[in-house]
Amino acid sequence: MDYFFVLMLVALSIAFVAGGLIASRLLAPHRPGRVKNTPYECGEVPIGQAWIQYNVGYYLFGLLFLIFDVEAAFLCPWAVVFKQIGLAGFLEMAIFLAVLIVGLIYAWRKGALEWV
Repeated sequence: MDYFFVLMLVALSIAFVAGGLIASRLLAPHRPGRVKNTPYECGEVPIGQAWIQYNVGYYLFGLLFLIFDVEAAFLCPWAVVFKQIGLAGFLEMAIFLAVLIVGLIYAWRKGALEWV
């Protein structure tokens, strides 16, 4: 019975998303054409193919930025309640930062931070 409300919320969220997708598919107008199927790029007329393969380094750089952005999001509330959580909270955050620093060193040595 403890997880009943959690399971109900999960089922409700799945039903909400599925209902929105089904309603969109049934009610939205669908009139494809040559102009609608052309890629839009800031009002400019597209030249060449829209499908271009990018260097994987751009994605790695973006993922590293996201990881350290999440780190900053965790550090701010931790700093606010630092006095209340005591030594245990400090050690947990030290372990968290150590894992991130090891990851940063690994990415640095592999060359993921080089902008090519």
